[in-house]
Amino acid sequence: MASCPECDAEIDIDDMDADVGDEVSCPDCGQNLVVSSVDPIELDFASDDDEDDEEDDRDDDDEDELDDEDEEEDDDADDGDWDE
Repeated sequence: MASCPECDAEIDIDDMDADVGDEVSCPDCGQNLVVSSVDPIELDFASDDDEDDEEDDRDDDDEDELDDEDEEEDDDADDGDWDE
């Protein structure tokens, strides 16, 4: 048994199969947790790496879109079709 650091709920974790780094979710509050110690079993908040990766992917997509827009503007400038 371990307790959730968010809501103090008791979480049943198999002592024999638990490894440091295993991820679990609190059944009461839904907090994502990670096993930080196995003797005794302790839980800590899981990092939000997945969410950060998704944000990074979105940021990269935004930069790609901006790069595409810049290339289109450069193409227009090379045509010499300037409206005065």
